[in-house]
Amino acid sequence: MTNSTLSKPLDATLTERQTIAAPRRSTALAILTGLWVVIFFSALFAPSLLDDADATHANAARHMVQTGDLVTLHVNGIRYLEKAPLPYWLVAASFRVFGFNTFAAHLPQAIGVLLLALLGFRWADRAFGTRAAFYTGLGILTSAGVFLFTRVFIPEVLLTLFICISLYCLLQCLGNANEPGAPFMQSHRMIGHSREAANRTFSTATYAYLMWASLALAVLTKGLVALVFFGGAGLAYLALTGEYKRWRTLKPVTGLLLFLVIAAPWHILAGIRNTGGMNGHGFFWFYFVNEHFLRFLGKRFPKDYNKLPGYLFWSLHIVWLFPWSLFVPAAVVIAWKRWKQRITPLRTNLQSLGFTGNSTLLLALYSALVLVFFSISTNQEYYTFPAYLALAILLATALTRAEDTYAEDKSSRRWITFAHAAFVVVGVGVSLTLVYGLWRSRHLPFVSDIGDLLAHRDVGDYTLSMSHLFDLTDASFAALRLPASLAAITFAIGPAIAWLLRKKRRHLAATSAIALTSTVFLIAAHIAFVRFGTMMSSETFAAKIQQLEATRAISPSSEILMYGDQAYGSSIPFYLGRQVYLVEGRSTSMLFGSTFPDAPHIFLSNADLIRDWGHGPRKVLFVPLEKRDAVAQLLGNDKVLLLDNSGKALYTDRPLDR
Repeated sequence: MTNSTLSKPLDATLTERQTIAAPRRSTALAILTGLWVVIFFSALFAPSLLDDADATHANAARHMVQTGDLVTLHVNGIRYLEKAPLPYWLVAASFRVFGFNTFAAHLPQAIGVLLLALLGFRWADRAFGTRAAFYTGLGILTSAGVFLFTRVFIPEVLLTLFICISLYCLLQCLGNANEPGAPFMQSHRMIGHSREAANRTFSTATYAYLMWASLALAVLTKGLVALVFFGGAGLAYLALTGEYKRWRTLKPVTGLLLFLVIAAPWHILAGIRNTGGMNGHGFFWFYFVNEHFLRFLGKRFPKDYNKLPGYLFWSLHIVWLFPWSLFVPAAVVIAWKRWKQRITPLRTNLQSLGFTGNSTLLLALYSALVLVFFSISTNQEYYTFPAYLALAILLATALTRAEDTYAEDKSSRRWITFAHAAFVVVGVGVSLTLVYGLWRSRHLPFVSDIGDLLAHRDVGDYTLSMSHLFDLTDASFAALRLPASLAAITFAIGPAIAWLLRKKRRHLAATSAIALTSTVFLIAAHIAFVRFGTMMSSETFAAKIQQLEATRAISPSSEILMYGDQAYGSSIPFYLGRQVYLVEGRSTSMLFGSTFPDAPHIFLSNADLIRDWGHGPRKVLFVPLEKRDAVAQLLGNDKVLLLDNSGKALYTDRPLDR
């Protein structure tokens, strides 16, 4: 890249890029929609809802449908006050239309992924061109983290969508003198009360109010953290660019009123309806103090969470953004070069950046804030999901610029080559590992219940998303022959084809080949995920209970019990559609809600279990793998096994003929 090229404004470079091959917008959107159908929509039907967060949250949405209470979340009859309501409202609406099933529970999230990809396309197309927009959509739809963290009912994808809509509207509202949709005040001075001024007034106001409305929805999705991320990034952007002088454009008074009209009613009603819990605390203390401030400080009650070590927190993003994370070095080099060339004008007049430069600045500020915030706070692997769209746009833009200068800039060519070489090395490594597993299991029979064949090595205390991969044995690998073969072939061929296309300077085809490789791998991963379903979900135990009741082997009035925390088998009450008793399960998410005076008496102690076992109504007890030894010691041989699956067991207190 020559100095003259580097010194050109970003928007000038953007104009030149329009002549480089890029898919038509309609074609690009059709491809992205097709990818979404193949990767996300087709995965909505299986496996069954998973234990822990997935079915727990689905239970809360089911309670809404059954009771009509849209204010107070309940799980198994107990107040569940730690979550904001919007995701549960959406899933409750989905349940009303499609029934209580996996498809309905995960449909709003899948739609959220599609909207996130389309928003990324829109933003990148406006700021960086159609090719960067296409790459952004590919990045969102084929990144490992987006796929993995939307398999479970958690609010991160919706939170990301609403915050990023607000940020995009912030930029559109402020506009730029030489951009479409320039701010009303400037255009008003230029053209008076013409029709164009009226149109721009409407456009600016619309973006301002959409910004406030979307921010309110983000707060209703995951609480005050939405204000921290939007406010932190937005204020830093306004300060650096000097756009704070045009604060009136953002409609702060009427916009704030709109925000409160949307966000405040639920918070007020939840506070009024939920008082008198533990130590006199109610919703306001538990939700705002405990779940926000004390969680950030690592002092939340109860302490049922972990914090990733720093090296894992940062390095795992290579996995979550894979394969596009391989282009991070190229992005850093390109960003540094452009910064050095523009450092003087940036210091003197950041307002001259235009929509392209402003987008780059705001996306960088926002993604950095999210990453740094959760590196300090307590965290889980998926907490930084809100940064994924911003990072995807920045990576897509850097890749587009590197492709543009591939022929004349040795640095761009070197770092793109490094990314492809790393992709090939990873692909060969993964392929050889899978082939080795397939070879070792070649003579072993296929067993559908993979959970009975795992080693249960307890790597990472099963808090890491991929902990169960370390439990694989030769016998369990035999159950994964199809997805393992598909992934092995894909990784053996895909990265090499992408590199070959890159060397031939067929850049669009090369990048598309990377996305296609990831797509096939994610399909294989979903097949494997379904095979793991019997271990990660307890739906088969609920089905067994329903089958026994339907055949009159047990009475519908039998008492259903779960041993330990409800998270161990939260899919059972969801699929049964009724409340269950918890033995030694007054813990974690059930603890605070159980302290309210009207909480149902569903919590039993070991002494209660021993006293009532074999007496009164029939007892049916679900025991997770982690509690098998404790129950064996407690009940001895005084139990009848109904089902043993994936290390979990279902017992009753008397033979079925009694």
